[in-house]
Amino acid sequence: MISKHNLKFLEDLKANNNRDWFLKNKKSYEEFKKDYHQLIHGFLEILKPQDANLEFLEVKNCAFRINRDIRFSKNKLPYKTHLGIWMNTTQGNKNGPGYYIHIEKGSSFIAGGIYSPEADDLKKIRKEIAFFYEDLYEILKDENFRKYFSGLDKNETNTLKNGPKDFDKEHPAIEFLKLKSFVAVQKIADTELLNENFIKITAGKLIVLKPLLEFLNRGLSID
Repeated sequence: MISKHNLKFLEDLKANNNRDWFLKNKKSYEEFKKDYHQLIHGFLEILKPQDANLEFLEVKNCAFRINRDIRFSKNKLPYKTHLGIWMNTTQGNKNGPGYYIHIEKGSSFIAGGIYSPEADDLKKIRKEIAFFYEDLYEILKDENFRKYFSGLDKNETNTLKNGPKDFDKEHPAIEFLKLKSFVAVQKIADTELLNENFIKITAGKLIVLKPLLEFLNRGLSID
């Protein structure tokens, strides 16, 4: 479960996103950070036995710094006001397929897949889909998958208007070949966050995405 202290800290930080307030509330932040790391540990404890690709991960590999990188951003607010957990299944590849948990009042969600892969990786994944699209269809139509996820996320920023270069525009899986990210998402209601079984329930949903991550990793493993 997410502690009420953590949720309150994030809400207070959103209302006071400045260095002075943060320094005055450093003790609350240290408590937040401790709970945050315990939450990650809880997820790894459940998911590692079910997905061997997570075995190399430690808590520090899955946590994000609270400071925002504002060097190239118009938004100069210094701190993140959400809690994120990223469990990468590919050692040595910072943007490999993985599981993600996003905690933010009114905007929480879980997700799995690969977001905006580099050009070479994107082409590898598209080749895997082009040759083995029936495997992908089977994963997305699986009863357990459909219980929690409606498919791969599609939106204007994530989808090409036309088919990608070097791929048949009439390919039966063209709707997937057009994608620039390959991610399945499910929203989380605020009430779910405080459920004492939140970690167990959420981990049970995330592991359903394992076949999708394996499919993506299979494509990335081929030179």
